[in-house]
Amino acid sequence: MAAAIPKILDPPAFAHMIYNYKLAPGWAINALAITLPWVELLAGLALILGVWKREAAALIGLMLLAFIAAVGINLARGHAIDCGCFDVRDAGKTEAQRLADMRWVIARDVGMLLMVAQLLSATRPSQSRYNI
Repeated sequence: MAAAIPKILDPPAFAHMIYNYKLAPGWAINALAITLPWVELLAGLALILGVWKREAAALIGLMLLAFIAAVGINLARGHAIDCGCFDVRDAGKTEAQRLADMRWVIARDVGMLLMVAQLLSATRPSQSRYNI
């Protein structure tokens, strides 16, 4: 949720970050830059408020999977990118340092994905033998 605020406040900068991934078609970049941060914010708020927990967790899980894939693809290409999360600054870092940072971003997101999986497991509808 905290990562959504800078993206919401500066859609052109976030659109540039999406463009740098070199994965989305040009016609979709602006729409993604405007909608993704709001989806991220609203899903986070739903979790905090305890409403639509499973749906919010599933949505966050899907976003994390897409993000892990996007960062992983760029890491495999050797293309260090600014992930656009938590307002991380790459100024003054070498390409090797930025690639190493990307590995930590993937590790962090896998950890968050595990938390999402735990939440989905904990909120699974009960399977009672005696459905009345």
